Amino acid sequence: MTTATPSTVQRRPGGTVAITGGYVVPVAGEPIDGGTVLVVDGVIAAVGADVEIPDDARRVDAAGKWVLPGFVEAHAHMGVHEEGEGWAGNDTNEMTDPNGAALRAIDGINIDDVGFRDALEGGVTSAVVKPGSGNPIGGQTVAIKTWGGRTVDEQVIAEAVSVKSALGENPKRVYGDKKQAPSTRLGVAHVIRAAFVAAQNYAARRTQALSEGKPFERDLGLETLARVLDGELVWDQHTHRHDDIATAIRLAEEFGYRLVINHGTEGAKLADLLAEKDIPVIFGPMFTTRSKVELRDRAIVNLVRLAEAGVRVAITTDHPVVPINFLVHQASLAVKDGLDRDVALQALTVNPASFLGLGERVGALREGLDGDVVVWSGDPLDVFSRAEQVFISGTEVYSVADGVRPRPGRA
Repeated sequence: MTTATPSTVQRRPGGTVAITGGYVVPVAGEPIDGGTVLVVDGVIAAVGADVEIPDDARRVDAAGKWVLPGFVEAHAHMGVHEEGEGWAGNDTNEMTDPNGAALRAIDGINIDDVGFRDALEGGVTSAVVKPGSGNPIGGQTVAIKTWGGRTVDEQVIAEAVSVKSALGENPKRVYGDKKQAPSTRLGVAHVIRAAFVAAQNYAARRTQALSEGKPFERDLGLETLARVLDGELVWDQHTHRHDDIATAIRLAEEFGYRLVINHGTEGAKLADLLAEKDIPVIFGPMFTTRSKVELRDRAIVNLVRLAEAGVRVAITTDHPVVPINFLVHQASLAVKDGLDRDVALQALTVNPASFLGLGERVGALREGLDGDVVVWSGDPLDVFSRAEQVFISGTEVYSVADGVRPRPGRA
């Protein structure tokens, strides 16, 4: 699978940390009772029962506790939709043009949003921040760490991950209220289809101009869509109702891009089809009311049915729709409704990392991945457990005792 564009931000050296004696759950491998996770200069150097620990390592005693990789929130709006700031802190949707392919979420992220602090309390160390769902094409997403930089640029994992798109009620309501297209589901699909045809034509003209050595006028939106067509970027499709999911599949097969369903409220109705086509689903948020018609069949058990059919699933809070620190609690309630507990942990870690091309950096405790490690008081799927210490790239950024550590260069 084509991976996301690698980060231009280097993993910062952070010394050596050995987290010892805990119940280590790598997620990508079998649990290790009394195991050790060794992080050297921000990268996991070893995971096992008999790890040689350097003399200069900082030792963290995790005896009686659980040790897991930091969770990955696959669909969040932290920083672009700030909590408690009203219109001044809401940069989620540029609802002045149905086609926002040229927009980039990174340009609107404020890392001082309180949501980033909440993420650490919930053991979330990585998040894919996306534009909203007001436009048929919302813009480019970005994968970032939830702490550690003076600016968002210093927290980037991958600058270009996917393009957010929306079907269903949201875009037809936004532009229907303005008495302009698209005001129907037909119109929303047309905007997306026409944009991709334009991107195909653009890519062909660009190729010809390059072969002839002629100048070529760039278009930021069409270049982004061309990257989707080339398989470099994922198409993140906001969709709830089963007919909109069918439209998402139809469009993806027409243009040949990599589709990931976001929300998937009625995905269980097409679970066998999604499994057959290996289309992943980022499911959620779950702690919401049925606030609009397309959510009337919302149920946590729909996630269970998707997983049982063989669909690869992740879980999202859609923060700030649901507070990001409740990500693990959504998984717990899904287990209560029948989700396999191993699948629940995969849905918080390796699965979202895999869907979005981040698996070579985050999502598991494995040699060579970033040293994003969380020490839990107990089983994280137990609602009484809490994240006691959080490490990002081997640096402790949060503890229950001391709270969130100041950002570099700040008092």
